[in-house]
Amino acid sequence: MKLSRTWVFDLDNTLHNAGAHIFPHMNRAMTLYLQDHLNLDEAGANELRERYWLRYGATLQGLMRHHGTDPDHFLWHTHQFPALHQMVLLQRGLRSALQRLPGRKLVYSNAPAHYIHRVLELLGIADLFEEVFTIEHAGYRPKPDTQGFRLLFRRMRLNPSRCIMVEDTLANLKTAKKLGMKTVLVGALPKRPGCVDLSVKSVLELPRAQRRIR
Repeated sequence: MKLSRTWVFDLDNTLHNAGAHIFPHMNRAMTLYLQDHLNLDEAGANELRERYWLRYGATLQGLMRHHGTDPDHFLWHTHQFPALHQMVLLQRGLRSALQRLPGRKLVYSNAPAHYIHRVLELLGIADLFEEVFTIEHAGYRPKPDTQGFRLLFRRMRLNPSRCIMVEDTLANLKTAKKLGMKTVLVGALPKRPGCVDLSVKSVLELPRAQRRIR
């Protein structure tokens, strides 16, 4: 008897390519935010943004801890994309590939709700996901922090051992694996780390490759 699976997908650089247009725009917006609200020059703002991202997994976490930044204010101002419809890069066959994966499907992203929903609509796949779990739902504690994962399990009544985390970020997969989830890395590595059960170049490969997840 096959047990039903729950697929938990990251969004950016997993379901679509955010590196070409969206991340550069977002990084500029975050740098400007730090300049305006922390009175930094561009170089200092860039350095602080990257330092907090490396230390906490998200710039926001460092700003909240060390500067008392209002998370909703930060997320709104750094996730404005007037031309988002031109920036989202759709992979042909994405919808079909997701439809061929049996089980429940969720999105868990460190991004805010208004951005995630817009991207999923532009990709034409919003209706395929039972739930969208956002940074707000995680209590503003971004992956790889365990808090968000535990809140997701509780909210959706999930058994981690029946869940598969599909991500492009290794640190997030390490947490997922530690909590008992199966893990899929989207992206090529010379050697597959122990926290990764399956590695694929693209989500489009998942329907054929899923049988290799034990």
